[in-house]
Amino acid sequence: MSEAMIELGEHTKSARPDCVLEDKISHGELTVTVALGSLVPFIEFLRSDSTCRFTTLIDITAVDHPERDARFDLVYHFLSMYQNHRIRVKVAVREDEMVPSITGPFPAANWFEREVFDMFGILFTGHPDLRRILTDYGFRGHPLRKDFPTTGYTEVRYDETAKRVVYEPVSLVQEYRQFDFMSPWEGANYILPGDEKGEGAAKG
Repeated sequence: MSEAMIELGEHTKSARPDCVLEDKISHGELTVTVALGSLVPFIEFLRSDSTCRFTTLIDITAVDHPERDARFDLVYHFLSMYQNHRIRVKVAVREDEMVPSITGPFPAANWFEREVFDMFGILFTGHPDLRRILTDYGFRGHPLRKDFPTTGYTEVRYDETAKRVVYEPVSLVQEYRQFDFMSPWEGANYILPGDEKGEGAAKG
């Protein structure tokens, strides 16, 4: 499989040198990095080229790197059932950049792009219906960004008085949420369940 991946990487570089920035083989799969402006032409090439024939879109996801200028890595996974190959296409995207939708050549990208928009806030131009798909309409923020708080910004509950669902700011008043990250065996000033029996036996 590695030989086939090497040949595939060489083919993509020689056929589309205007698109490919880098290629790398890891865990038996080829990852090709392209520039944002070359994304759609390169994906259309992967679909139509007789050596590639990547006609099945498996997934679209992203990785957040908040310390970088190009904050996101947008990642596409394709399968060629004709050649029995998989390929990963990666493109770096700034937070203020918009990504062209690939719903034209791959209609299955519709919900994948909506999920990436919902979870990461990446916008896709030309998408037929770009709106949230996993969170609610009034949801604030994008949960898979690394600067999104683990508790979120709001909490939802059903109000018996108003007879409807209400949104309220998160209020962490429970004492158990004040973590000290101390091991229960190191410097804790409380007795763990069961320890009191051993202490009583020692005194007896």
